[in-house]
Amino acid sequence: MDLVAKGHLQEARTFFNAFREDHELMHSRDLQKLEGVLTQSHLEEMEFARSLRQNKVNIKICQYSYDLLLQYLHKTQSTAMLGVINEHINFQVSPGQPTSISDDAEVVTLIGSCQDAANQINQKEIHWGLLEDSLEERLEKAGGLLSDSEKTEGENKEGDVDETKKRSVEGGKQGASTKKLKKDKAASATAKSARPEANTTSTAPRVKPELPLPVMPTEVEQSILEDLRNRVQLSSVALPSVSFYTFLNTHNGLNCSSISHDGSLVAGGFSDSSLKIWDMAKLGQQAGSSILQGENDSTSSKHVVGPNGVKRSYTLLQGHSGPVYSANFSPLGDFILSSSADTTIRLWSTELNANLVCYKGHNYPVWDVQFSPVGHYFASASHDRTARIWSMDKIQPMRIMAGHLSDVDCVQWHANCNYIATGSSDKTVRLWDVQSGECVRIFIGHRSMILSLAMSPDGRYMASGDEDGTIMMWDLSSGRCVTPLMGHSSCVWTLAFSCEGSLLASGSADCTVKLWDVTTSTKVPKNEEKSGNPNRLRSLKTLPTKLTPVYSLRFSRRNLLFAAGALSKNQ
Repeated sequence: MDLVAKGHLQEARTFFNAFREDHELMHSRDLQKLEGVLTQSHLEEMEFARSLRQNKVNIKICQYSYDLLLQYLHKTQSTAMLGVINEHINFQVSPGQPTSISDDAEVVTLIGSCQDAANQINQKEIHWGLLEDSLEERLEKAGGLLSDSEKTEGENKEGDVDETKKRSVEGGKQGASTKKLKKDKAASATAKSARPEANTTSTAPRVKPELPLPVMPTEVEQSILEDLRNRVQLSSVALPSVSFYTFLNTHNGLNCSSISHDGSLVAGGFSDSSLKIWDMAKLGQQAGSSILQGENDSTSSKHVVGPNGVKRSYTLLQGHSGPVYSANFSPLGDFILSSSADTTIRLWSTELNANLVCYKGHNYPVWDVQFSPVGHYFASASHDRTARIWSMDKIQPMRIMAGHLSDVDCVQWHANCNYIATGSSDKTVRLWDVQSGECVRIFIGHRSMILSLAMSPDGRYMASGDEDGTIMMWDLSSGRCVTPLMGHSSCVWTLAFSCEGSLLASGSADCTVKLWDVTTSTKVPKNEEKSGNPNRLRSLKTLPTKLTPVYSLRFSRRNLLFAAGALSKNQ
């Protein structure tokens, strides 16, 4: 890059080609970006190149190797190499003997900010507790959950369940109801947010929402409480039942899928700009021969008829002008969000089968969109390197989270709705405060782009999956990786925690769903914490599909695991 900056393009190209092979294994994607740097203007425009030139690369090295390096440099009087090291490299010297690179996730990290800045951000205080007065908490106090241990773990559910706790903290930011949201409340939410109070009956502290929460209809509340009472308690010896929805004959056109919280609706986003929703109840009723009954429009009893007169088994939602990259049902299943390459996010009503709002704000394709656990609020992630927080009743974003050096590929709400996590092509995961828009954690350790995120129901842990098939479990309070989960051989596209938080399910392009024992990975004795033993997290079971990469996973409130994917003929 220095050669390019001084105009020596041919020499720069020769240098690059001579040494690129040394870095193919660890940094192939970074090399692809740098290969396009051909002029000085490229250096200025590309944020990745700028960050590399302005910051040092962190290299972990043991004391013995470090001493050997210094002795060599001084004996040979390699002043040029010393200059390069002083200017561009930050050695993190660790005590002990040399270890293999594969044993340490943080051996070589290229990050936009220097390690000191990341450490400084990770010192910020965060309140990872659950929303107070959630439905699960009330049910627990009433003795509706089975055992004490289950009560603690079952209080908060993963995303969908959290919607249940609409009154709980999770709803914090997204929780305002469309009707009840008061515009002035959002501005004053920070002042109203209270410090979490320690709860003697539970391991997770309680926090207040930073955003107004939506009001839940009584009949919905009763229905959710019924689900919670009938929830199956999962553990390493009680694995979930799995219902897998397979899309056939998609001709590689299916980009994403989403499953409603009870599994009754399944949606797919396609490359032809369409969003399709299947109603499982209607899919089961066959009309006539082998033709599936078309979806009824809520305003008409006629069947939906396709272009060639054949009854369709799905509802077709058209409006986007580019491939649909993400779809997400609201906690109650009455709405669905979709995001597209056309830079917009659309809100659809599953009851009216109509587009209600088109949200414009991003300047580039929107890769992911996710409803908050309490509905009403949602977050989006885009190629423009930002994530944004939206409210259903406002067409402009309420917050813009900027800081990633590359695409923001996925986004996930915290159980208490006061935070969102974003995974990026810059190989980092960031945690943002929804109220202030500030980055409060940077998680460094992945070696490829992050494709999926999941938050534990108790709000303390987060799992992230990357393009190489690695899953990492993070402790939100410390910002450290608790344990890596190795096992998948291809991209991890989707992650989901069970409702009581004891299991993690992962779905991958390697056509498997894996179930992991979370409790053994997170409850580590203190004397083992520094040993970095990667075997703490047990893979409980691998569920192979025939030839179906897994696009999405979701646990229902009763702890049934739903999965979806498109059959692939070319594997």
